[in-house]
Amino acid sequence: MSSSGAGVSAPGDHREIHAMVEKTTADAPRQLLEKYDRESSVRAHLGRWGWAVSLLGIALTSFHLYTGYFGTLPSQQQGAVHLGLALGMIFLLFPACRGERARRAVPWYDVVLAFTATFGAYYKILFYDEVLRARITGYSTLDLIVAGAGVLFVLEATRRTVGLPIVIVALLALAYALLGNHIPTALLSHPGFSLEQVAPYLWFRESGVFGTPLQISAKFIFLFLFFGVVLIQTGVGRFFNDLAFAATGRFTGGTAKAAVIASSLQGMISGSSVGNTVASGSFTIPMMKNARFRPEVAAATEASASTGGQIMPPLMGAAAFIMVEYVGVSYREIMYAALIPALMYFTGIFIGVHFEAKRSRILGIPKDQLPSKRKLLMRQGYMLLPLAVIVTTVSVGFTAQRAALLGIAAALAVSLLRKETRPSLADLVRLLDKGARVALPVIAAVATAGIIAGVVGMTGLGAKFAAGIISLADGTLILALIFTMLACIVLGMGLPTTANYVVTATIAAPALINEFGLAPMAVHLFVFYFGIVADITPPVCLAAYAGAGIAGANPMKTGVTALKLAIGAFIIPYALIYNPALVMIDATPLGLVRDVGFLLVGLVGVSAALIGHFVRDALMWERAVLLAAGLAMVAPAPITSSLGLVALALVALWQSRRPEAPLDTATSAQR
Repeated sequence: MSSSGAGVSAPGDHREIHAMVEKTTADAPRQLLEKYDRESSVRAHLGRWGWAVSLLGIALTSFHLYTGYFGTLPSQQQGAVHLGLALGMIFLLFPACRGERARRAVPWYDVVLAFTATFGAYYKILFYDEVLRARITGYSTLDLIVAGAGVLFVLEATRRTVGLPIVIVALLALAYALLGNHIPTALLSHPGFSLEQVAPYLWFRESGVFGTPLQISAKFIFLFLFFGVVLIQTGVGRFFNDLAFAATGRFTGGTAKAAVIASSLQGMISGSSVGNTVASGSFTIPMMKNARFRPEVAAATEASASTGGQIMPPLMGAAAFIMVEYVGVSYREIMYAALIPALMYFTGIFIGVHFEAKRSRILGIPKDQLPSKRKLLMRQGYMLLPLAVIVTTVSVGFTAQRAALLGIAAALAVSLLRKETRPSLADLVRLLDKGARVALPVIAAVATAGIIAGVVGMTGLGAKFAAGIISLADGTLILALIFTMLACIVLGMGLPTTANYVVTATIAAPALINEFGLAPMAVHLFVFYFGIVADITPPVCLAAYAGAGIAGANPMKTGVTALKLAIGAFIIPYALIYNPALVMIDATPLGLVRDVGFLLVGLVGVSAALIGHFVRDALMWERAVLLAAGLAMVAPAPITSSLGLVALALVALWQSRRPEAPLDTATSAQR
């Protein structure tokens, strides 16, 4: 529906709103990030140690650019440099507590921790041959001290950058490794290991801190994170916003639909649910409120769209690169497999926003107040070049590492084309420093995830957990999926996405693959999705809380609304399990069109039921029919899908013959 007509007033000129938002929300992003995103709680003033942090950051980024081009070191040495420099930066940059006073100066003990932690990681390089021989001859007292201290340094660095929940999980895992013989439950007990066995296993072996997650971070993830930093330098965020508004702004609920598109584009660059919610939401949420969306709807729209950025190819989140190793396929295959589910996720949010706008009679922005798509693409379309380079290079068979380097080069080239984005030599140096700072929470998280994964491998916890799931589910697939979903969401409420994926892919995924014979790609995307949506699942829904802070909305109402809008994230993973063709496994063009069509219509039914509007505002019995019909179309069963389609058509026909109820102005304002 076009905006040209009577109805709820549309917002003013997009350029005026840009200026208004930038003026009124200048301080909001930093305050909200520090409140809801531990990664952003850094020292504001480093004093004389600022040069050390910058030097370490420049060295860390330069090291990865060099090894990415000329070839990486042996995995353990590459990981040691990667983690060592990061630990030094973390202890200087992140305070031990969040208080304002603690952020003003670097205390002497953090300086000691920084250099000691760096030495602990570099110990593997300095005494590389001795450490390898010690696996046979036995570790020395110094080896044991370094290993034990190294594990503690990683846990403390993770607490400072990511938060306490993941550290608690890691400590429980360590306690399980040390005290497993005291656990009364036969299913979980094991002989138990001594501290002299656990510490060197986690620090000097390839299955602990320096295991697969950290190795992938050192080879691929860092370069893609730096690519995102360089891409932001081009001003691509503003371009994405303008392009989204040009594409959808004139339609019903145009501001919210534009926010969904803009956030999906920006989210795949940032990879952070909270960070993207604050960055994009500072602009989109006031615009949605100005268009008469309820505050909780505006905040929920931004939070749900920003959260999905981590599943959107070509970049996705850091966990996607670890999935490459766990599933044993190329990144290109991961990217192709994730494309349809990601598009379905954002389409589901788009549908929910549309029904919410129709329910509240919210129109779009007049076309003359929107940027021109044609002019925008002609003037700034070149900003899409770096993303095109990534997609093309991965598609033709380049390694992810080389694709990232070429993408970085393309982004730097694009930034040179406009005076306002053209970096000086000082800007380039700051980019190197910023690239390292952005990566610090990820490095700490994957190192701690390595501790958890190491304990799982050392104790056989994965097999025990799998046996527990099978026992509880009594061999029933749907129950096993539900239990796995709940485990992923609960873990996701405290763990970053990457760490959550490592844990669930190590413990839960094998049970579904081995016991039920499910497709590995579908299973890994299943646990990946549910780890991500924890950021918008009450009661701990940090992305929704951050959006609520910008919108001035009730946080819990925002979380519930985000859950409704992003309901596709709870449906699509099940669809992948029951229909692997959606992840390109044995897919045929005709069958794919049919399956995607049914899934889309099913999402329409479920969204209409949850929002309460289809053709008209829905009565309770109509919502029940819409929900049942939508769910019936998720699984690729011809009979149930056909029945669901017929039920939706009958509800649409019934509602179309019912006169539309007038919208009460006061009620609309309260909504």
